Amino acid sequence: FFLSPGDISTMLSAPVRPARVARAAALPGLYDAAAPLVVPRRRPTSPANFRREKTSSSRLRTRPRPRASTAATTPCTTLESHFEELRARNPEANLIPIYRRIMGDQLTPILAYKKLEESSRDTQHSFLFESVNNGTQQGRYSFVGAQPLVEIVAKGNSVEVREKVDGEAHYRVTRSISSDPLAIPEEISKEWRVPAEDLAADQNFPSEVFTGGWVGYCGYDTVRYVYQGKLPFEDAPMDDRDVPDMHLALYQDTVLFDHATKLTYVVCWVDTRSSSLEDGKVRLENLLRVLQDPRPTNLSYGNVDLNLQRKSTKQPTSNFTKDEFMDAIQATKEHILAGDVFQLVLSQRFERKTEADPFSVYRALRVVNPSPYMAYIRTKDATIVSSSPEILCRVDRSRKNKRTVTNRPLAGTRRRGVDAEEDAALEADLLQDEKEIAEHVMLVDLGRNDVGKVSKKGSVQVEKLMEVERYSHVMHISSTVTGEVLDELTCWDALRAALPAGTVSGAPKVRAMQILDELEKSKRGPYGGGFGWAAFGGGMDMALALRTMVVCEGEKAGEWVCHLQAGAGVVADSRPEAEFEETVNKAAALGRAIDLAEEAF
Repeated sequence: FFLSPGDISTMLSAPVRPARVARAAALPGLYDAAAPLVVPRRRPTSPANFRREKTSSSRLRTRPRPRASTAATTPCTTLESHFEELRARNPEANLIPIYRRIMGDQLTPILAYKKLEESSRDTQHSFLFESVNNGTQQGRYSFVGAQPLVEIVAKGNSVEVREKVDGEAHYRVTRSISSDPLAIPEEISKEWRVPAEDLAADQNFPSEVFTGGWVGYCGYDTVRYVYQGKLPFEDAPMDDRDVPDMHLALYQDTVLFDHATKLTYVVCWVDTRSSSLEDGKVRLENLLRVLQDPRPTNLSYGNVDLNLQRKSTKQPTSNFTKDEFMDAIQATKEHILAGDVFQLVLSQRFERKTEADPFSVYRALRVVNPSPYMAYIRTKDATIVSSSPEILCRVDRSRKNKRTVTNRPLAGTRRRGVDAEEDAALEADLLQDEKEIAEHVMLVDLGRNDVGKVSKKGSVQVEKLMEVERYSHVMHISSTVTGEVLDELTCWDALRAALPAGTVSGAPKVRAMQILDELEKSKRGPYGGGFGWAAFGGGMDMALALRTMVVCEGEKAGEWVCHLQAGAGVVADSRPEAEFEETVNKAAALGRAIDLAEEAF
């Protein structure tokens, strides 16, 4: 996974050519395992805690049931034989996972994340992904990780590759200039060889979901790497936060929660080119010790006394005055009347200071606004706290071993009703709204174009058209567009084609973004881009960075600055006042999570 300075320099200067990746020793002991795992022994309290055994005299006697040894201390004979079998069957494979399954009834994703964070030598890099569908149904999987091996951080065309050194919390940093920083993780990924068929056949391993690879975000402005001549960084609005445009980190060790089977998977990937099974076993055992450590974490309880359905009454500051935003809307309408664009998504960024830490805000947001893509991504430069409802780009092999790219535009919104009857009435009104339908159909066409750029001829399909999806506070019109990825392209090509979604830019996209460069006052940063993962096996799942907060440290000790950005789709007959209020209301919904975090913790 590691890059030498020479390799990095070569890769950055010519990112389109494959680069050789130098290898270094594995990093055992990423977590603090100084304190041994102590499992308290319980006294039997009922006959159920005993087992009966027949003696030679046919009398019955009882003895305490011996406690099963923990996974962290179990000899790894089965693990070793499985690993060697995978290597023998797949001699070309250079990445092989080792894993343990543990009962998931004493550990939650929140608790697991906190355990990893508190035990980690590197407290600045970690992630937690969760999911809730239709506002009330818990997604099947949650993902947790800490201690990345490599980070790729880009600001404009300036790139830093940060390599962890000898398992310590500091990094060796290599800096250079690249015309397309996305090519760096792409080229590294091309060298990965995973025993995909055998892992798919292993019923005990969750091969269909993320267990290791790249995690992070690609901000709105990463589209400038794709359209360098039409959207140069020099034309971008003012950058007043110095937040990276792209941050991707390579996670070799992850924890996966399967909420359907109530099992937790602890997974460590072994790079056979640079490390051994023994190194992987050390990492796996240390990770298990951390997760099964009975000592309490610094995780406070929270009382929920707020009315969660109400919007925040605290007024954040905006980078626009109301008059300035109204003028920008009017300028947008003039561009539409001139035929420059059909629609443009104009946004403003709100700022709110708080003493609630980012993880408390995330815990509150998952209560206030449960969504399909809930994320907490901590980096050195900023923390992403999100509850996005929308896919930006998904690539998987779930259909007849073919790589399928999926795009799911969401456009058209109504609030949720107070009961089922009002819900149905609001849904009917939404589907009869000509303006909402026209905007949605336009975005479906954009999605078809984006998917078509990377798909085989004749494979692009609109699988679902204008279905209504319900969330905790609102309902949206949703459609699903799919295509079969061209053999010569990667998931990174699919991501380039998708950035940014039409729901945050406009149509046609490039011209809309040029106008946004003129009208918006600050660089968007992560908002409007994508966050998620790209797996060792070649899959990718990136969510659109909507309903997303970017949290940075404040000037005072213990102070945090939350940036909440929201946009409105402006068309020819838009009313400026209504569009302004739409952005304010969207930001207020996120602000309610900050209210709850301040009160509950």
